[in-house]
Amino acid sequence: MHFKVRAATKEDCKEISRMILELAVFEKMPDQVKISHEELERDGFCQNPFFECLVAEVPEENTSKDGFTVVGYALYFYTYSTWKGPTVFLEDIYVMPEFRGNGFGKGLLCKVAKVGKEKRCVRLQLSVLDWNTPTRDFYAAKGAQDLTDSEGWHFIRFDGQNLDNLANEAPKD
Repeated sequence: MHFKVRAATKEDCKEISRMILELAVFEKMPDQVKISHEELERDGFCQNPFFECLVAEVPEENTSKDGFTVVGYALYFYTYSTWKGPTVFLEDIYVMPEFRGNGFGKGLLCKVAKVGKEKRCVRLQLSVLDWNTPTRDFYAAKGAQDLTDSEGWHFIRFDGQNLDNLANEAPKD
């Protein structure tokens, strides 16, 4: 099936927001989504954006059953490894179920890798839920390493009140 991968625009944020919720439902965490398309617009399309995003788009004659032409997305940002240098972190990659198995996910993943290489990134990192075996297998087939198994790294998070507590304990200026 013909499709293109392009840089997202501010006008795509409603579609990206829709697919973020679809992904959260797939990941069995729909109640975790708190961001709106307005916040995506603000945070991704400002002078110093917090993220970049690509979308997979089909021609009008291949719209989804619900009439969508934007049928996938990859949202990523840059981090820095003190051991290796610039890194691109793939926060989300999603393709609507009816378009899976047609190269959309691979196209998005490869384009993120290309963008990262163009920005001198030395690695692409992401996280996958432990039960999502098909996606883990997809990444492994492309050469990804599972650092949980090979190096024992765990992702750690502070949020909500715990983040507030840390911030409140910061040394005074």
